[in-house]
Amino acid sequence: MKQAAVEDYLSKRLTGPEVLKKYKIRSETQLQNWIMKYNGHEELKSSGTGGCTIMTKGRKTTFEERVEIVRYCITHNRNYAETSQKYGISYQQARNYTVKYESGGVDALKDRRGKRKPLEEMSELERLRAEVKLLQAEKKRAEMEVSFLKKLEEIERRRG
Repeated sequence: MKQAAVEDYLSKRLTGPEVLKKYKIRSETQLQNWIMKYNGHEELKSSGTGGCTIMTKGRKTTFEERVEIVRYCITHNRNYAETSQKYGISYQQARNYTVKYESGGVDALKDRRGKRKPLEEMSELERLRAEVKLLQAEKKRAEMEVSFLKKLEEIERRRG
């Protein structure tokens, strides 16, 4: 399709806007990029989606769904586009789940966002960092309290 569009344009069979309309190309810039690749003797590769738009916004998935998605993706030669279409997720989600699984196993597919590690799982460095954060938060709260009390005293002095 890309090559046909470029050849129609270069042979002057169709004008730029006609090529865009015929091949449903969204922008003239895209066509120009294809022409540059064609003229540079580069291969005009297919996106692998068969002309379908790739879902860019994902959806929430459960742990069990992520396991099933990865299983499907791996058994289908890591075809992320097909996997994303089948499960109604984004291409990036299909890829991320597969990469996480391959690097960290099934446990890597668990969603740990917003979850703190239990103290017994933390290294000494992690425990100390957590303690420092808590102390900094306490210090900031105390500073705000002192600042508030000073303002309050100032307001009361002005009234009296």
